[in-house]
Amino acid sequence: MARRYVDEDGSVLPRAAAGLRAARVESARIHGVDPDRVASILREVDEHGYVILHDLIDADRIERIREESRPHLRFEGRNEFEGHRTRRIYSVIEKTFACNPLVEHPLVLALLDQILMPNYLLSQLQVIDVLPGEVRQPLHHDDAFYPLARPRKPVGAAVIWALDDFTAENGATLVYPGSHRFGDVPATDLDTGQLIPAVMPAGSALFFIGTLWHCAGANHSEAPRLAATTQYCEPWARQQENYSLSISRERARQCSDRVQSMLGYSMLFPFIGFVDGRDPKRLLRD
Repeated sequence: MARRYVDEDGSVLPRAAAGLRAARVESARIHGVDPDRVASILREVDEHGYVILHDLIDADRIERIREESRPHLRFEGRNEFEGHRTRRIYSVIEKTFACNPLVEHPLVLALLDQILMPNYLLSQLQVIDVLPGEVRQPLHHDDAFYPLARPRKPVGAAVIWALDDFTAENGATLVYPGSHRFGDVPATDLDTGQLIPAVMPAGSALFFIGTLWHCAGANHSEAPRLAATTQYCEPWARQQENYSLSISRERARQCSDRVQSMLGYSMLFPFIGFVDGRDPKRLLRD
């Protein structure tokens, strides 16, 4: 007989709820994070679709990312979405390892463990420099390219890391609270008056799920606004960046085991992601 996890009314059975709580505590313990903090953050994300997390990276890490990114921030965007006054670095790990600690930040992983299936993937990693004069980015939600009707669970989650202070003037990310619960509505039908700038000091991060409507704000200041973004997806979903082609095997070998897995050197057992019928991580060891 199949094991039941919910009662007739749809409520979670006590034994199933206890198992879920235990799994969350264990995940937090593995990552060295307070499970009560993880639970509190998840409640806020469930209500609003996002949360601002303070003091996640220190000044030394920010400076290293800034220094190692500077030579690659040469080209402005090619379309309205990228931003014609915005510079981006793609295939970041091929160019620098400075952002790797962001990809596998313990608190972020503890949150993702509760939102996504095991062996979730890194979908995209970018460094983004929004220059003065940039206009507001079109409203979007990050997992919109997956052809699945809303409302629904997110297929991914993302973090925008403030490497400069984010202010309303310099183009802080604009979020639409509660929009993660919306059905299939076009962006033109959304009330932009509900957008809130994610104001936060450098070293902080905006964590949100893939169904939240948001966009980069317009930069009305006289200085650039630097950020990094790490985006993650379910292990069955295709990543935005094709890391098997954009990140060389030599560079992948130098990453941590966890980052290697998130790049795609992992499997969703039993059949998704194998190479010659076996775990692809062996390609980094043979």
